[in-house]
Amino acid sequence: MTTTLTVKLRTPHEEQRRFIESDAKRKIIRAGRRGGKTTGIAIYAIQRFLQGRRVLYAAPTLEQVDRFWEEVKRSLFEPIKHGVLYKNETRHIVEVKGTEQRLRAKTAWDADSLRGDYADELILDEWQLMNEEAWERVGAPMLADNNGDAVFIYTPPSLRSRSRTKARDTRHAAKMYKKAEQDESGRWGTFHFTSYDNPHISHEALDELAEDMSRLAYQQEIMAEDQDSDPRALWNRKMIDDHRLDKPLNDLVRIVIGVDPSGGAVETGIVAAGKDGHGHYYVLGDHTLFGRPAVWGSKVIAAYDMYDADRVVGEKNFGGEMVEHTIRSVDGGRQVAYKDVNASRGKAVRAEPVSALYERGLVHHIGYFPELEEEQCSWVPDEGMPSPNRLDGLVWAITELMDKRKRQIKVHRYI
Repeated sequence: MTTTLTVKLRTPHEEQRRFIESDAKRKIIRAGRRGGKTTGIAIYAIQRFLQGRRVLYAAPTLEQVDRFWEEVKRSLFEPIKHGVLYKNETRHIVEVKGTEQRLRAKTAWDADSLRGDYADELILDEWQLMNEEAWERVGAPMLADNNGDAVFIYTPPSLRSRSRTKARDTRHAAKMYKKAEQDESGRWGTFHFTSYDNPHISHEALDELAEDMSRLAYQQEIMAEDQDSDPRALWNRKMIDDHRLDKPLNDLVRIVIGVDPSGGAVETGIVAAGKDGHGHYYVLGDHTLFGRPAVWGSKVIAAYDMYDADRVVGEKNFGGEMVEHTIRSVDGGRQVAYKDVNASRGKAVRAEPVSALYERGLVHHIGYFPELEEEQCSWVPDEGMPSPNRLDGLVWAITELMDKRKRQIKVHRYI
């Protein structure tokens, strides 16, 4: 008597079906939260596995891997139960013993965490949070032997949803999508769907969720739209990217550490900036962190020493005296040069002169500061958004550097 074992795949919705049935060697999927991308890619992965492929699924966190893994186990329950397929729960593996036919799910932030396996079908989920080298150094080479296929899945990250990321460039997924759209060879397929395209999610619930989100976060997380900047923000990506440098153009004549105290609820903004003798300004480092006053005070002193800074500036009318007291308590009696700055004007008014310097191409970021840059390009004045502490630290530092009063010059040679 022959027993028929059933593989119970869910029925994909229309947008899932598009990428599941695509023949493109490289697929990139941009989808809204709860749009069904994990369920859809599980269907795809199982189908490819059953066709004899060696499938490797990777996501940054164990929670994300578990959602995919539960879908795989549910679909393949009968073949696993009857021993037709071998399952290793610890390693998240389903395979046909004695063959190369395997489906594996693992956590992977970067190139190193993706090592130790190979596949001819590679799926990188939450790609926007991974380091680019996970593909460049490990993912792409592992597919070379068998001319394998790859799928990249992401939701545009917003300031609201920002979490720990290993990406060097937080827009690398968006850039890959844009490049894929321009491919005319048929090798790449691009797929975009919103949270509303999932027929199993209540549109009323999504509408209610949208009321608690900023317009930009809604566009990114729900509508899955790549947004470089909010058009109402004082900064945009182009004005930062066009003038980014590896090192300053000239020796620096002043370096300042800007501090925006958190009040305990959010991060303490700590930004180092410098100025040369030719009217150019440089963002040297973002050392913002969560922590008690003693913790961030020590970080300020460390930054002061690291850059051989001339001064620390901190906001007075939001704990300014506390800022100075904190710094004095951890500076070991060295009498670090400190200045209170008074926020007598609104944030937008204080930030506008700094933004104007960027527009004129006079401010250069030395390297990449993704979280600071996201605050700059996402913060909309007077919209009630949470205090952007990194941005405030930047504004305090550059505002101090804009002071034209004559000072003793100390040359800083930047290496």
